[in-house]
Amino acid sequence: MQEQYNPQNIEPEVQRFWAEQQTFKATEQPGKDKFYCLSMFPYPSGRLHMGHVRNYTIGDVISRYQRLQGKNVLQPIGWDAFGLPAENAAINNKTAPAPWTYENIDYMKNQLKRLGFGYDWDRELATCTPEYYRWEQWFFTKLYDKGLVYKKTSSVNWCPNDETVLANEQVNDGCCWRCDTPVEQKEIPQWFIKITDYAEELLNDIETLDGWPEQVKTMQRNWIGRSEGVTLRFAVDGQDEGLEVYTTRPDTLFGVTYVGVAAAHPLAARAAEHNPELAAFIEECKHHKVAEAEMATMEKKGMATGFYAVHPLTGKQVPIWVANFVLMDYGSGAVMAVPAHDQRDYEFATKYGLDIVPVIKPADGSELDIGEAAYTEKGVLFDSGEFSGLTFEQAFDAIAGALAEKGLGRKTVNYRLRDWGVSRQRYWGAPIPMLNLEDGSVVGAPEETLPVVLPEDVVMDGIKSPIKADPGWAKATYHGQPALRETDTFDTFMESSWYYARYCSPDYDQGMLDVDKANYWLPVDQYIGGIEHACMHLLYARFFHKLLRDTGLVESDEPFKRLLCQGMVLADAFYYTDDKGGRTWVSPLDVTVERDEKGRIKRAVDQEGRELVHTGMTKMSKSKNNGIDPQVMVDRYGADTVRLFMMFASPADLTLEWSDSGVEGAQRFLKRLWKLVYEHQARGPVAALDLARLDNGQKALRRELHKTINKVSDDVGRRQTFNTAIAAIMELMNQLARVDMDDEQNRALLQEALEAVVVMLHPIAPHACFALWQALGHEDIDHASWPVADAEALVEDEKLVVVQVNGKVRGKVTVAADADQAAVEAAGKAEDNVARHLDGKTIRKVIYVPGKLLNIVAN
Repeated sequence: MQEQYNPQNIEPEVQRFWAEQQTFKATEQPGKDKFYCLSMFPYPSGRLHMGHVRNYTIGDVISRYQRLQGKNVLQPIGWDAFGLPAENAAINNKTAPAPWTYENIDYMKNQLKRLGFGYDWDRELATCTPEYYRWEQWFFTKLYDKGLVYKKTSSVNWCPNDETVLANEQVNDGCCWRCDTPVEQKEIPQWFIKITDYAEELLNDIETLDGWPEQVKTMQRNWIGRSEGVTLRFAVDGQDEGLEVYTTRPDTLFGVTYVGVAAAHPLAARAAEHNPELAAFIEECKHHKVAEAEMATMEKKGMATGFYAVHPLTGKQVPIWVANFVLMDYGSGAVMAVPAHDQRDYEFATKYGLDIVPVIKPADGSELDIGEAAYTEKGVLFDSGEFSGLTFEQAFDAIAGALAEKGLGRKTVNYRLRDWGVSRQRYWGAPIPMLNLEDGSVVGAPEETLPVVLPEDVVMDGIKSPIKADPGWAKATYHGQPALRETDTFDTFMESSWYYARYCSPDYDQGMLDVDKANYWLPVDQYIGGIEHACMHLLYARFFHKLLRDTGLVESDEPFKRLLCQGMVLADAFYYTDDKGGRTWVSPLDVTVERDEKGRIKRAVDQEGRELVHTGMTKMSKSKNNGIDPQVMVDRYGADTVRLFMMFASPADLTLEWSDSGVEGAQRFLKRLWKLVYEHQARGPVAALDLARLDNGQKALRRELHKTINKVSDDVGRRQTFNTAIAAIMELMNQLARVDMDDEQNRALLQEALEAVVVMLHPIAPHACFALWQALGHEDIDHASWPVADAEALVEDEKLVVVQVNGKVRGKVTVAADADQAAVEAAGKAEDNVARHLDGKTIRKVIYVPGKLLNIVAN
């Protein structure tokens, strides 16, 4: 064993051993407990960032812990390789997305290996390969055959100058990110999967996800958004077709004073045929953003159509208005407006001078006030005909019944969740495997023609998708008849919704999944990723899993048993103001700081000596140049130090503040451990531990060792509080460092303790612990067993009791663990300092907390 801890020498050797021995290769072993641990796979952007490192370190710690528990562990890795960033980078670098992506994968793969993550690299996959998306295409055609896929016209962001669809992130302040042309909302045909068919099951099965954070489950419930309401029909005066609306407040029906329709509603288009002013307004609405957050805050605008709706119960006419806050994609594109009892309707009605008719008053009898705002609470109905005086619950049933009798309404369960639009008009994605035939019909591409391969040798002009720009690519045949391929590509959430399952048999070419292998490994036992994926990705993956189940490919109902959402990584941000008044951000690695007595930064300068402004801790980002390159840290400190800091600096689910001093502290700890093992083994062979010969001090130290084993096992395995586990090991190490190595039994006890410490730290600092395990006389730590606490060692023969006189500590006494109060009192009173403070006083009362505290009250 070398005397000095040198990670640059140790880590490459250990990694070479793992590769040669295929240490982390996973094979199915029926009859042995399996554990499938998965971190959300990375987008191959070119470099790992510290968020990646934290995510994958957590996953690796859990995987290695479970392996030491004797389980058959699978921990795979791959690449979420399709998507818009590759297109943008290819345009900027004058290349194609494919070579840019594959080069990044190679680079990032080497970075992952340098960090020592225990992946089964034989299962590596990249979603941009035809071998992967072939089966996604096949599955889509099967869903189409089952009626779970359909095509409909839907609204998209459209740049009229470049004649292309834009993603939301390509729209800046309502304009195209490339040419600054105002973006329009355009209706185009798009493909959808019927996730709403599974809404109830997706909602109900949240209750089975015991291993998920409650916050994530709540977010999913809200995203699905189940509500009970009434769907009712308003006839339209002079029109054959009426308007269908959904409301959760049928009790307010008698307060309807207008009906709002979306700008894209057919009735709006009909009204605009002879109304140029309305046509102009509808055109204006096409340029509005449709994100819900923006809809809530934007100015409410509208215009009357000239049409009138007929109230289904009173027969009264109410005007129909085009309103910019009503969207075609939500419900039927029409809403009943009750200004007195809905704040959005109230603001609209106030702006345009529409009637505001209250029909609900407070249930407590207090005065109704709608002078400044709508009254939105549920109360008691009035001015509502035969329903006046009813409560919300009573009115809900009564009004729903009255509508049903007229054939104008029905109780309905509705969901906020909308069907999943999977069409993207971009290039770098899996082609949607559908064919358009000459007779206007649409069919799925036959299985023998799959995969529909995306050409990779293309030229990006930054405007139009190469497969849309090349008419020849779309030409195909179907049973000898001419056909045109779909030129849209899949939403990249498609690839990330089933990758976890493909890892079970990534090279299987006879189907989407090898069913036996999939059912051996699935569901995933532990999933790790950012909470920003709490709704979209996790919901789509849950949905996809149920589709796989209903196709007979998996048996389980849910894909992920347990979920850990790691927190963000923060770092200090610094800038100086340049000659033009702009901010130039400086990397923290290039900054020298001075701190005050409380450790706060009071001065910062860069390498040029410029005074910098410190803006505090913020999320690592390119925009503020405060990302810490993992490669630099590994080169400087070694992978184990980076991993140890990541796991110790903060609870896994909370934000982590990057600290150079914290990283240095992590390395000092590893050096102390290394030094202790070196000094221990340098003294030669160790005698066997003789438990019968241990003195009280040795028993106490061994008790602390096995208490630590219990705590670390619980912290890592159940609680997943890795930082407290490390803290417990550090505390134990402080005690071990004081052991007298000249005593034979001390050395035997130290051997036991160091072996336990090295195994418990191995998931976190695997390279150093690999070498230390060998120095302690063993072979391959990756096939060792996690230490188990000795129950007998935890039994205390003696107790240390604190003795107080009148509430002040005056001494401590060691007594037998089973000593009664009388014995403890006698020992306490006999202690010199206690006796001195009792001298000449009368004992009035004795309070005893067994095994902990004796308080003698005297005067």
